[in-house]
Amino acid sequence: MAVDYAVIVVYLVGMLAMGWWGMRRARSKSEFLVAGRRLGPWMYSGTMAAIVLGGASTIGGVGLGYQYGLSGAWMVFTIGLGLLALSVFFSARIARLKVYTVSEMLDLRYGGRAGVISGVVMWAYTLMLAVTSTIAYATIFDVLFDVNRTVAIILGGTIVVAYSTLGGMWSITITDMVQFVVKTIGVLLLLLPIAVVKAGGFSEMKAKLPTEYFDPLGIGGETIFTYVLIYTFGMLIGQDIWQRVFTARSDSTARWGGTVAGTYCLVYALAGAVIGTAAKVMYPKLPSADAAFATIVKDELPVGVRGLVLAAALAAVMSTSSGALIACATVANNDIWSRLRGVVAKEGEGERDEVKGNRVFILLMGVAVIVIAIALNNVVEALTVAYNLLVGGLLVPILGGLLWRRGTAAGALAAVAVGGASVIGLMAGYGILANEPVCYGLIASLAVYVVVSLATRPTDPAVLTAWRERLAGRGAEDPAAPEPVTV
Repeated sequence: MAVDYAVIVVYLVGMLAMGWWGMRRARSKSEFLVAGRRLGPWMYSGTMAAIVLGGASTIGGVGLGYQYGLSGAWMVFTIGLGLLALSVFFSARIARLKVYTVSEMLDLRYGGRAGVISGVVMWAYTLMLAVTSTIAYATIFDVLFDVNRTVAIILGGTIVVAYSTLGGMWSITITDMVQFVVKTIGVLLLLLPIAVVKAGGFSEMKAKLPTEYFDPLGIGGETIFTYVLIYTFGMLIGQDIWQRVFTARSDSTARWGGTVAGTYCLVYALAGAVIGTAAKVMYPKLPSADAAFATIVKDELPVGVRGLVLAAALAAVMSTSSGALIACATVANNDIWSRLRGVVAKEGEGERDEVKGNRVFILLMGVAVIVIAIALNNVVEALTVAYNLLVGGLLVPILGGLLWRRGTAAGALAAVAVGGASVIGLMAGYGILANEPVCYGLIASLAVYVVVSLATRPTDPAVLTAWRERLAGRGAEDPAAPEPVTV
């Protein structure tokens, strides 16, 4: 294992070095939060694919393949579909807005009255997303160094917090590109063919497993529908995803770079399911489906290759964790704290050092994420809560603002409040993992949005005119966030 340890240590040291490099480059708010909006197609595609394909997509995707066969690809497949839909239909308009957060977009569209409450919902989503990614360190470091869960979370979390705090989005972008390359080599080019060969090839896999393992819909239509509802729609509106869209240097970069990343996700989904199916042939009685990835890596791969594949798993977790962390800190600082601070700030106070302020928030949110990850055990429940809140509370007002001129600020606020409250209440009644909360919450949010919007005065024409100007790419080169609104 000495060679494997060396590969992992070099990888982790490299991540910290990238953080130091990013610190020298991130000198303004734009550079720190959205990499100066200067990423070209190649770098944009790699970083976008890296952030959406995290530990759940890698370790969890292989686990679903172990449990359901090829249909286990559907979870990651729906993530790819969501990224494709975002890139083709919305990314160009989103990039032209030149904002930093989803809540700023809502303020622009509805006239500056939706930011705080939507910011709280988005903050809760990004916080739980960062927590679930951080928990995944425990699985990987347990295989690597045989350390207990708490030490693993602290070790992995500290490295991510360190490079994210130092260089912001520039550090995260460079590390994500490294992570994208490592994942591609480790999972697609090494683990996938080795797993299939070790299982005896596809003919042997078909001979040893039930036929439902090769049924594309074997996981169940209801489950697939839920994946579409949560993950495909979640890709359209998440702050962690939008913040990457904001880094694109042009409309075409956002559209075509995102399309490449979405297509890559579809390939990655199928690869994870095939690896899991092969693991089922080799280890038919594992105690947990999620143990399939670590088991096949630990027992079947040669020295050196094993270290690279484990580095790939670590890369998957770190890319999602760092992206969620900077998104969480950006929302907390720009959408919540700065607005509340705008109410109580005294006249004559000087301008804050915005880069320093965002660094402080990344550090604070990072510490909170590590503490919550140590206290929390169920990753699936935490991730479900995060996506249910996101889709149930924010999908309707965001897509409504982009697609329906008649939507109003009152309708958007009502949709966020009713949708979010409905999801929380229904999860308490049906259970966190039930399908009903997000379905009924989304219906309630849509109904309230339409009814309240039609019952209230239309949005001020001046606001809509300014909104259309921003959608067209006019009105500001790279504006700061909208002025804090008095609460």
